[in-house]
Amino acid sequence: MKYFLMLLLWALSLHCFAQIQVSGQVSDEDGAPLAGVDVTAGNVKTRTDQAGRFSFIAPGKDRREVVLSKRGFQTYRQILAAADAPLYLRIILLPAERQLQEVQVLGDRDARLREQPLSVRAVDATFIRRNLGGSMMKTLERLPGVKTIGIGSGQSKPLIRGLGFNRVVVVDKGVKHEGQQWGADHGLEIDQFAAGRIEIVKGPASFLYGSDAIGGTIRIEPPAAPAADGLAGTFTGLAKSNNQLIGGSLQTALRHDKWFADGRFSYQDYGDYRVPATQVNVYNYPVALHRHQLRNTAGKERAVHLTAGYLDSTFRSVFFLSNTWNKSGFFANAHGLEPRRVDAAMHDARSHDILLPAQQVNHFKLLNRSSWQTGNQLFEAELGFQRNFRQEHSDYVNHGYMPAIYPRELAIPSDLERQFDKQVYSLNFRNTLAFERHRLTIGINTERQLNSIGGWSFLVPAFRQFSAGAFAVDNYQITGQLLLQTALRYDHVNFRSFGYSDWFATPVGSESLNLQRAAALGRKFNSLTWSAGLSYSPMPFFARLNVGRSFRVPIAKELAANGVNYHYFSYERGNSQLDPEQSYQADAGLGWKNSVWDITLSPYLNYFSNYIYLNPTADHDYSYGAGNQVFAYTQSRVLRYGLELELSRKIGGGRSIEVLGEYLHARQLSGSKKGFSLPFSPPPSVLFSLTQEFNNGNWLRDAFVSADYRLTAAQNNIVPPERKTPGSAVADLRAGATILAGKQPIGLNLQFRNVFDTKYFMHTSFYRLIDLPEMGRDVVLSISIPFHHQHKKNP
Repeated sequence: MKYFLMLLLWALSLHCFAQIQVSGQVSDEDGAPLAGVDVTAGNVKTRTDQAGRFSFIAPGKDRREVVLSKRGFQTYRQILAAADAPLYLRIILLPAERQLQEVQVLGDRDARLREQPLSVRAVDATFIRRNLGGSMMKTLERLPGVKTIGIGSGQSKPLIRGLGFNRVVVVDKGVKHEGQQWGADHGLEIDQFAAGRIEIVKGPASFLYGSDAIGGTIRIEPPAAPAADGLAGTFTGLAKSNNQLIGGSLQTALRHDKWFADGRFSYQDYGDYRVPATQVNVYNYPVALHRHQLRNTAGKERAVHLTAGYLDSTFRSVFFLSNTWNKSGFFANAHGLEPRRVDAAMHDARSHDILLPAQQVNHFKLLNRSSWQTGNQLFEAELGFQRNFRQEHSDYVNHGYMPAIYPRELAIPSDLERQFDKQVYSLNFRNTLAFERHRLTIGINTERQLNSIGGWSFLVPAFRQFSAGAFAVDNYQITGQLLLQTALRYDHVNFRSFGYSDWFATPVGSESLNLQRAAALGRKFNSLTWSAGLSYSPMPFFARLNVGRSFRVPIAKELAANGVNYHYFSYERGNSQLDPEQSYQADAGLGWKNSVWDITLSPYLNYFSNYIYLNPTADHDYSYGAGNQVFAYTQSRVLRYGLELELSRKIGGGRSIEVLGEYLHARQLSGSKKGFSLPFSPPPSVLFSLTQEFNNGNWLRDAFVSADYRLTAAQNNIVPPERKTPGSAVADLRAGATILAGKQPIGLNLQFRNVFDTKYFMHTSFYRLIDLPEMGRDVVLSISIPFHHQHKKNP
């Protein structure tokens, strides 16, 4: 009996005093590691390191409570059941309250981006507000390596390191944004007022998003949901002098416990914009500009956003509904209307009139974003539906054998030139497993596109496309400063386009036939991509290197186009035999950051084994246009390399200087344009900036004055029929502050763009072909008024 009691006491002591190793990592809601988090388990206390990691020996209890706390974040509690093996926890801390003023602590986020092998640049709402343009891409254009391809003041598309259109993916709230990316005049249909944070991945990111991310990615995140119970919101106003733009956005959000709802309404109205020129040249016709205005470039934009969701420490699910609508005119002389046929008196009557030709676009989205964290696993999913409905309106103009008088019996309205209707269903799923040194993410992306067309003019056929991809990404923390990232992805794309025949007859011998413009086509594409990168960050120094292989599936326009593209003054023919683009890239980065200096140097190298591009031929079309030169899609080997520089230095007294530079060289290594560059290759440029910040006063906060001076070299390395673009020097001024009216903060920002009304050209502009310079002097004023009412809890 004695020995039995001793054995029982010994077993009880093992049970009561058994210890277990508990470790883990803590991050914020954006995935950035959190340092300095207090971790408590009974009498044991520790704190997370710079990587957000912690480790301790848990006391011997059947149920162990772990408590994590950090100022500015909600306290996290978790009960750990008894276990025989070491436990690893992956924990996300939510913010304690919503920050209404733009006082965002970005240090941890910026450090996380520097530790990534990819080249990633992030901007927050403060940057967006200080640099508001006519569109989101115009706002981001200040960043090195980021340019726009635009037509008009309201339409612009991203160009990253000289690659654009379907080579750049825009990800909105975790879902790939799908519009009509292939057209230069087709904008992004993204409300810039609704963006809280934007990350730009410069360089291929196919292993994350599949086809179309071969040139880069723009990730757009909404403003953070309110963390405290109550009502919050912001009013933003915008005005521009050049095109008399008036715009604004009103956002309100309500939270109760773990539920919240958010609503936003945005609008913009603008007139014809002005340029420092008195005439342009279209088809060798001189076209006079009335009062320096580019006629019929006015527009209107409206956007409605509704958000609702449930937020918990381990589970969150948010629904996003948005509807973006815009209507804008096309420059009359650039849309198939010869100068002699333009009624200048009508077009120049009022600058805010939207006359024919014009476009109208409506983009509807319904998305869900959910995540669930359990133990060391994080499950994430996005489910989305989008519909992009676009119409181009123009007076009927007959070419070739088209009837001189538009037939009344035709079901298509006589002013509906083209119509594109795209419906997209998307599903993304990821599972992230965090171990002591590994962070492994496996996932799938699927997307189904249904595209139909209409109108009396033809360019691209209707088509269906299904794509699916599976990937795995592993981040292995070799040491505290050395990270190895490896990725592997496999994609399958099934493309099917439908045949199209003219609605009018064309004489062929002794017969009159409705000619077939596009035959039915079916293609299947498969691709295996990979990426490997190292990041070394013994702060203040950091270095990164990434190599990989990416791909892009040819789009419907490249495979089956057969019509006039007025915006490029060309007749385009697709090539049904095109292969997917294959790209091999190397991307590096070196940097140094301390309290005074912040320097990043980013060289890159990119090789395409079969780059797809429009090749000009000796043919001209008179059957469907006005003798436009025929361009045919083809492929060639291409080598691209470049360098980006970001340098800033604080020089005391609230003053700082900034230098942003970029250089890109592209050369075709095969094909009929061997030895030439690629279209729309940006020339070298450098931006010098001087900023003076002022100390906060009783009623004035965050005041600054900044001057920018951008030097752009001439672009003589062109591809015919491109024209050489002369160099330029353009100056901008910016100023801003937060004014306290009692306890109410009011943010004001003022920009003077192109201060000296300089006449200059952008090589990436389609209007460069008609000798049209960029927008003249422009004064931009924005105002931001946050409001907040917090519910008081009963004692």
